[in-house]
Amino acid sequence: MGELDARHVDSLPTSSSSRPSVTIGSSLIPIINKLQDILAQAGSELDVSLPQVAVVGSQSSGKSSVLEALVGRDFLPRGCDICTRRPLVLMLENRLPKPDDDRTEWGEFRHLPEKRFYDFSEIRAEIQAETEREAGLNKGVSDKQIRLKITSPNVLNMTLVDLPGITKVPVGDQPNDIEARIRKMVMTHISQQNCIILAVTPANSDLATSDALQMAREADPAGFRTIGVITKLDIMDRGTDARSFLLGKVIPLKLGYVGVVNRSQEDINKNCGIATALAYEDKFFNDHPVYRGLSDNCGIPQLARKLNEILEQHIRMVFPALKADLNSKMGTVLKELQTYGKPIESKMEQGVILLNILTQYCEAFAAMVDGKSQEMSTKELSGGARIHYILQSIFVKCLEEVDPCDDLSDDDIRMAIQNASGARNALFVPEVPFEFLVRRQIARLLDPSLQCLQFVYDELMKISHACEVTELQRFPVLRKHLDEVMVKFLRDGVEPAERMIGNLIEMEVDYINTSHPNFLGGNKAAELAMQLLKSPQGSRPQPNNENHVSSGTKAWIPSLFGSRTSARESMACRPFGEPSHSESMPSIIHLREALEKVDFDVSSQTSSLGTDASIGLPRIPMTSAHLHMTAG
Repeated sequence: MGELDARHVDSLPTSSSSRPSVTIGSSLIPIINKLQDILAQAGSELDVSLPQVAVVGSQSSGKSSVLEALVGRDFLPRGCDICTRRPLVLMLENRLPKPDDDRTEWGEFRHLPEKRFYDFSEIRAEIQAETEREAGLNKGVSDKQIRLKITSPNVLNMTLVDLPGITKVPVGDQPNDIEARIRKMVMTHISQQNCIILAVTPANSDLATSDALQMAREADPAGFRTIGVITKLDIMDRGTDARSFLLGKVIPLKLGYVGVVNRSQEDINKNCGIATALAYEDKFFNDHPVYRGLSDNCGIPQLARKLNEILEQHIRMVFPALKADLNSKMGTVLKELQTYGKPIESKMEQGVILLNILTQYCEAFAAMVDGKSQEMSTKELSGGARIHYILQSIFVKCLEEVDPCDDLSDDDIRMAIQNASGARNALFVPEVPFEFLVRRQIARLLDPSLQCLQFVYDELMKISHACEVTELQRFPVLRKHLDEVMVKFLRDGVEPAERMIGNLIEMEVDYINTSHPNFLGGNKAAELAMQLLKSPQGSRPQPNNENHVSSGTKAWIPSLFGSRTSARESMACRPFGEPSHSESMPSIIHLREALEKVDFDVSSQTSSLGTDASIGLPRIPMTSAHLHMTAG
């Protein structure tokens, strides 16, 4: 362990009765300070608890006075209200003055690198400004740290965290739960096992009701990490003293207690310096009949020495485990770093890598659609096989299983014929009701077709997200933009696909093909009716060809949805994928959802979409719609 020159110790704040001969921790504590800076830049991703001292106390308990006395400078915001509204990480570094350098003390903020503050009043102003930037101009609080490093020959090496004082009643723009928020912030720091708790309690209050000691006991039930500091010993009631508190007879702590004397607000207003306050404190303890014999437990110099020793010993104890933890995390980070490849220097290299990433992404996407992916699943359908399953086993089968005359009764047909006849009796069956009813049934094909389009679109989105190119892990922003481009590309393909599906339905609605050989015309219907009348006992003849015609007539439109008017309106008005509803339309049959794992008939996968043999109405060529959509 490196040690300071003994002659320099005389410049440290000490009392006449007790003065440390050497300073401890001049090598380990600065290393921990450097780790603090490094981990602060890494953010919360690396969960590493470093040894430090957290200062806890209620509002106006004297925390700021203790910290300023340890530094030997006025640099903290002061006032009667809450002053510390953000955690202040104070790293003290002891450095011997150089012979040719008049400036031996300065401060450096981590949010203002390369800038030194030699005027400590400017440090106070910067703390206030940085607090207001994050926590607002009033009395709000924030858990975002302010990191300040003070280099001076008059300090001992240590790291202190000044936490907001515990308050009870919200003021200013503080929320109603300000006490709970501050307590949570304090507990987050002091609950770490490598944190030494500096519990500050004023002597003019009951130690048993101290907020600082209460929270310290919650975080450190055994009291192994807690140091008690009793402030304002000079303003206790006459005839009372804190001897039993300092000796740990009231609330025992393994690390003990230290009593100090603070500057009063009047001293601060009169610009009474730290040196004058330390001299007054030294005289107070030397002249007091009770505290005169407790020199090891009284005074700022003793507190500084004790904190330095405890922190150094604590670092020695936890350093092996800390080193192992850091090496383990470093190994993990190095492995991740290797996956990112070599650094990219020139614009040309960036362009080549970008082109390779996009090429690999396109190849991976095409391989999943074509079933040529190297990471083929044996547990569930994926990629192009899943799209084929949606088209064949969900879309086609659902249409084939639905009665084409659903919601079309004999009364509907009779009423349509009568309405088409007008005021006269019809000698022949008019074509108008036939075309009207057929158009209405054909138009019902629109909704299931759009549902199928939605299913295919969802599967393409899943394929897009599943295309993991290794190089994309290096560039998370590129991955995000690539996803955004793919979403836009597929969404742009949906609109023309919807339009094409609607046009196909409209073409079928506009022309009813009654010339198809399987169409059951009026003559054939009359012939079948006569045969039915002439057959014995009214039984219906079942010739092979006519049975084929009859059965084919029932199967020519497997699933029927909507009406012609509603179909056009749904295309023009409703959002993509939203099913239409109307009380005047026939009942709607929705396509069943595609399950993640499916058992399917292999023979069904070999069927293809084509022209129905019963009436010549082409089924909706969803494969063409899909190709048109993906082509954009």
